[in-house]
Amino acid sequence: MVEFVTGSNRSAGASYADILDADSHPVRDILRAESPLEPGPTRIPADYYYSREIHEREIEKIWKRSWQLACHEDELRDIGDYYVYDIATLSFLVVKTAEDTYQAFYNQCLHRGRQLCDQSGKSAYVFRCPFHGWAWNLDGSLQEIPCEWDFPSVDKAEYGLPEVQVARWGGFLFINPDPEAESFASHIGNLSDHFTLLPFEKRYKAVHVAKVLKVNWKVAQEAFMEAYHVIATHPTILDSLGDSNSKYDVFGNYSRAISPQQVESPHIRPYEPAPDSRMFTRLKHAITGFLYERIEDNLVAVTDHKGRVSHFHADGSWVNGPMTHCDPNMCNWIGGKQLPGAESVPYPAMPEPAPSENRRSVAAKPIREDLRATLGDSVDEISDAELLDAIYFTVFPNWHPWGSFNDIFYRFSPNGDNPDECVHECWYMRPSPNGEERPDPAPVHWLDADADYTEAPELGLLAKVFNQDVHNMPQVQKGLKAMKRQEVIFADYEESKIRHWYQLYLRAMELD
Repeated sequence: MVEFVTGSNRSAGASYADILDADSHPVRDILRAESPLEPGPTRIPADYYYSREIHEREIEKIWKRSWQLACHEDELRDIGDYYVYDIATLSFLVVKTAEDTYQAFYNQCLHRGRQLCDQSGKSAYVFRCPFHGWAWNLDGSLQEIPCEWDFPSVDKAEYGLPEVQVARWGGFLFINPDPEAESFASHIGNLSDHFTLLPFEKRYKAVHVAKVLKVNWKVAQEAFMEAYHVIATHPTILDSLGDSNSKYDVFGNYSRAISPQQVESPHIRPYEPAPDSRMFTRLKHAITGFLYERIEDNLVAVTDHKGRVSHFHADGSWVNGPMTHCDPNMCNWIGGKQLPGAESVPYPAMPEPAPSENRRSVAAKPIREDLRATLGDSVDEISDAELLDAIYFTVFPNWHPWGSFNDIFYRFSPNGDNPDECVHECWYMRPSPNGEERPDPAPVHWLDADADYTEAPELGLLAKVFNQDVHNMPQVQKGLKAMKRQEVIFADYEESKIRHWYQLYLRAMELD
């Protein structure tokens, strides 16, 4: 690594404002908006990530009181369609009860507590408990009690399913079990202003992958909230991502990060790829300059500056040779499981910019042309930044839409009643063809805790990136429990999205 202390409060290289000033097209004001979090250390007790008491407090203070993404409207196309939304120990039914009307209820029978529906379904006309047959209408009103004569104290008008608040935004359905909660509009503030170029109403769910991770849900989502981890976790993108030159802003209940693409990381020297580089099987490390080459499944050859070759497994463990340590993230990228056809994919070559162009404007051109079929000639007014950069939001408590034309959308949730596991969901929200009616949403492709992300090839390149992201997570969960100093600390600026999230979290948990 070649960049640590710079003598200033930022990394070397161009600031994001400088990058926007060099854009080949007009830049929207909202991209330039400055709303940084005030500096100051944030230290969080380590047991917040594994404590049973904290987990149960989250159920009471977060999941029973917060606006949370439940599902997409397209999963409830017809009256009677319903979606089972589970979070921690809670379960809710989201139902299309009439044209353009959605309601949500606690998903439990009021007789003996049996969950009414175990999975989502279509075209229901009644919700009948499988245990004793009590039945409720779509609107939650009690329809029938078998042997009703035997329950003289039950007033049917008082035994409707307990209802929870529902809100709609961008084609998504949100719920909040707290009847006294702030309105959803107040909760998200001006979030919609960031998504005017291609609003979510004009997108459909083209991919939905859900994977169990052996880590607390907060650890998992924090790994996707900052670019500070890129230098160690994602060495394969350091030549094209200005990780430490990212811009971070906070706005009410949400935050934003923007990481510039086609900008070299300040941590590396000028990068020259190795001859005959291949994207997934033969790459030079952007910091050390060592060459990593796939020999076969689970075997990587690493060549140092002196031409000496050592071999390692895909997890970074040493096999033979003079060098006994290497980068495990590079080993996984090169020697781990691959996507179909990935072994022959060449390293992407960037055309030489013309005198009036730069690296970013050249990279933006094909993306702009791809969008022309959807947006017409309005694409000529769109900045390179909107087309290239990683713009990623976090909305409290657990959903993470990406901005502008990026189709990534994340959600992180505890895996049932286990504070040591979570579910990471990735959706691709792609433009509806010709802006017409949205195609049917993709079904969920579930991956268990031991599965590799490449088992969901519909993720494309992101599958390999996710494998790097989750490589450290089980060790983080283990390490948090063993730390002598039982606290974690977050950087003033580069981890300000996490710091801002904890301000909201501690307030909601009544721990501030």
